[in-house]
Amino acid sequence: MAAPERPAQAPASPPGTNDEQPKGTGLVRSLTHRQTTMIGLGSALGTGLFLGSGSAISAAGPAVIISYAIGAVLVAIIAVLLGEMSAAHPVQGSFGAIAHTYLGPWAGFVTRWMYWFSAVVVIGTEVVASALYIRWWWPGVPMSAAILAIAAVVLAVNIINVKSFGTTEFWLSTIKVTALCAFILCAALLVFFGLPDTEATGFAHLTDDGGFVPHGAESVWIAMSVVMFAYAGFEVVAIASAEATDPQRSIRTAMRQLAWRLSVFYVLAITLVVALIPWQRLAAGDGSVEASPFVRVFSDIGVPAAATLTNLVVLIAAVSAANAHLYGASRLLHSLGDDGLAPAPLARLTSRGVPANALAASTLGIAAAALLAFYDVGGIFGILMSIALFAVLLVWLLILASYVAFRRHRDAHPEDFTGFTIPGGSKLALVAGVGVLAVAATAVEVPDMRQAAGIGLTFTVVLLGCYALTAFRRARRA
Repeated sequence: MAAPERPAQAPASPPGTNDEQPKGTGLVRSLTHRQTTMIGLGSALGTGLFLGSGSAISAAGPAVIISYAIGAVLVAIIAVLLGEMSAAHPVQGSFGAIAHTYLGPWAGFVTRWMYWFSAVVVIGTEVVASALYIRWWWPGVPMSAAILAIAAVVLAVNIINVKSFGTTEFWLSTIKVTALCAFILCAALLVFFGLPDTEATGFAHLTDDGGFVPHGAESVWIAMSVVMFAYAGFEVVAIASAEATDPQRSIRTAMRQLAWRLSVFYVLAITLVVALIPWQRLAAGDGSVEASPFVRVFSDIGVPAAATLTNLVVLIAAVSAANAHLYGASRLLHSLGDDGLAPAPLARLTSRGVPANALAASTLGIAAAALLAFYDVGGIFGILMSIALFAVLLVWLLILASYVAFRRHRDAHPEDFTGFTIPGGSKLALVAGVGVLAVAATAVEVPDMRQAAGIGLTFTVVLLGCYALTAFRRARRA
């Protein structure tokens, strides 16, 4: 069997296809080391954590802490292994292009289209959520106007150049991380020391109301169907490697810091939340700003307008997530166009190195989500989200499969590669693969995951059919 061809930066479009793209230009490497690190946090730290994870807590009670810890381990493994591959191949298309090389063209096609679709759905939901947060302050603002305002901001940040995206995402993520650190410190104060007129809660709430595992050990596994998607989004760091000034250093540091930061933030925050507030009250929450644990904690320590502060934080979180996912979706769609697996105009770049056409196409989710929200078409929206959730698991599995093939080739030809190496990486990939499959297996018990698996598998078959048709047409032209 011939050794797989190393991924390479795809060539620019032929001269004359785009007046804004002179011959020899491509994506611009201008993302700094700090920006690359914060981009991952920006996409992974979303509104789910800040407004609480009521459905996961409802499923497992205080034992949801274990679910988040297991999820943190799985994501940490995937992140560092993806970091190793991305440092060795900091190319446009990222893990999609790598899957193309080590698993075959079909894998690159499915991986990129799957990720693009899931990101587009997330972009739409985050923009609609941002509009709702704006209307929390000003209910009289039309929903359509709020959506257009947020969409315009996110699109403007991305269309200028990659440097403006990196700078904006750095500061948005910094605000989110600062708010989360403040929350953790305040919550820890209430748990361990209390206030002059309030006793410390300690950890009694972890065992009250039915014990630490009120629904049995199986509930920890069932809660994983919700928990794992709270971590999704870190993949944007790998996508950004094609535009990082020092990709090997940036990716190595970013993925490792991302792995432990997400673990600490999620596990510690959830532990403190469940320790502070009885889990049954959290499970009964409606997901509103007023019901957020942030409001409760900041109110208890005397922060004025705690609900207003929390609404500002979740608004920033939603805008940041939409911003990062739009960036990631546009870059993968651009790489598909560059490889001839999507319409050719999607491969064109502006004079500033921005894939404007791919960027515009990736905003389709905003329009779709806005229409669904306007007409309150809950059933269709649920179907789209089911495909998006399934897509994340499939993309992770393909990343892990790509890593096993990549590592086999790297170990056989170490002289062809640079960058860091994860000891025992292939075994870790297998462990993480089993974990991801275990999460997918919750479809046996969880109706939403069952719907996600059924629709997602059908969608995958459709993508494979599209790839077969594309490959057939390209073969006939050859």
